[in-house]
Amino acid sequence: MKDDTTFFKRVYKVVRLIPSGRVSTYGLIAAYLGTPKSARIVGYAMNASHKIHDIPAHRVVNRIGLLTGKHHFSGTNLMKELLESEGVVIKKNLITNFQNIIWDPSIELH
Repeated sequence: MKDDTTFFKRVYKVVRLIPSGRVSTYGLIAAYLGTPKSARIVGYAMNASHKIHDIPAHRVVNRIGLLTGKHHFSGTNLMKELLESEGVVIKKNLITNFQNIIWDPSIELH
């Protein structure tokens, strides 16, 4: 990425659209933005988003529904607690009903 700031802003615009009780993945967001090999950069954007209060970063997980970004939230279980408060069921840091709540911006926004 030549300009991470602009890319991060594009990521944040998509993440703000993820509905409560739903989750998306780093890869799905990257693909929607036209950069399917940039899932890791989406992760960097999520890590950097914690200073921005209106980014629901807790709704972005890895491709199998694992809460891989949980270490970047203040508090040991904050990511899990935020998702559970929206009705998401999690066991051992894995979303149990992942296929039912996945939000794919390529489908949902077109």
